[in-house]
Amino acid sequence: MIRIGDTLYDKGYFERRSTELTALTGLSRSVRYAVCFADSVEWLALFFAIREAGASVLPIHPGTPYAAARKLAVQAGCERLFYNSFTGEALPDSTATGGDGELLQMSSGTTGAPKLIARTWQNIETEIASYVQTFAAPAEMTPIVACPTTHSYGLICGILVGLHRSVTPVVVDTKNPKYILKVMRETERPLLYSSPAILHMLAQLLPAGEKMHAAMTSGTLLPEPWFTRIREKCDNLFQQYGCSEAGCVAINPDLTAAHDMGYILPHVTADTGSDLETAADIVIRKADGQPIHTRDLGYIRADGMLVFVSRMDDMINVAGLNVYPKDVEDAVTAMPGITDAVAFRKGDRFAGERVALLFSAENPVSSGALREWLSRQLATHQLPSEMIQVSDIPRQANGKISRRDVAERHAAGAFLPVPTGVAS
Repeated sequence: MIRIGDTLYDKGYFERRSTELTALTGLSRSVRYAVCFADSVEWLALFFAIREAGASVLPIHPGTPYAAARKLAVQAGCERLFYNSFTGEALPDSTATGGDGELLQMSSGTTGAPKLIARTWQNIETEIASYVQTFAAPAEMTPIVACPTTHSYGLICGILVGLHRSVTPVVVDTKNPKYILKVMRETERPLLYSSPAILHMLAQLLPAGEKMHAAMTSGTLLPEPWFTRIREKCDNLFQQYGCSEAGCVAINPDLTAAHDMGYILPHVTADTGSDLETAADIVIRKADGQPIHTRDLGYIRADGMLVFVSRMDDMINVAGLNVYPKDVEDAVTAMPGITDAVAFRKGDRFAGERVALLFSAENPVSSGALREWLSRQLATHQLPSEMIQVSDIPRQANGKISRRDVAERHAAGAFLPVPTGVAS
């Protein structure tokens, strides 16, 4: 059973609807379908039908415009696109070659060029079994999926894992934190799957003395001030770590430090450094032994905890000195009144690279005041050479920040400071 909004849909409903959709759409084994539906019920029914048919599916975020959705579908080699319609559109020049049914994802990878990630349904079942076997704490909790079910985090870890545990996932199709709180308050032992930004808003909204029963964070490292606030407002705080090619590969069942990603799940192995001094690329290997280079800098402590240091592609080299963006962001968000921040690289004729910063705040903050604050917490080479206050930090649909995208948009002049109180 799955609850979507205020309606409960049992297994029989999805079985009947999936059978209807298979006949209606003419689903065929080994065909690649792209699906972009605003209606979560119909999207999930079609997803189950495609999986049952042994076909492949590219889920597309429901907020994606038609032209962009079609482009993604063509890039993924899909033969048909269902865009808020069961009629489906035939796509030209499909590169699909048959084979096992797969869950398809388009990832920007490390170069920015779209890259197709394809994982078989059997591979995903292996991940789910490993996840459930290792992560026993939520066995009787109700997953509240307040993130896109078109993303593997919400779809696999929120819905499919919940169904595997024989509990009823609750899908919340809104980013309204007050409504999410309402749903959690009405649910016994809720476990919230959402983005760090939503968790932070909820932690701020909760009145004194009230806590969330359990929450999962994933996708990006929590800034230290956010982590402290969220941790104080959760009886149980979990974190998971993974990559598009392998799914979830590590889980922390009791998050006490933001950078502690978790313990490696048994269906994969991981190679990296053994301490901060030897931190290296986190390389994941599945059963086939093929290495997956995450391009995340990290290490595994003696107790088995995988520790994240930085994205290798995000690291900023200032005159030969490494700057980890999170160190800058933690210092910025620790300043009272600042709500969010992203540090990124910009070119510099003398140092090669410098740190640039976007930040948001409750009220206008002058660069002078922020620079004075940061000078007491950061080394000279870590200090941003440019600081721009914006209304909101740009985030992707899954809640992550792409520093590469921010840097490109900044270079194009996309970010204008708030009207008053800020000097660059």
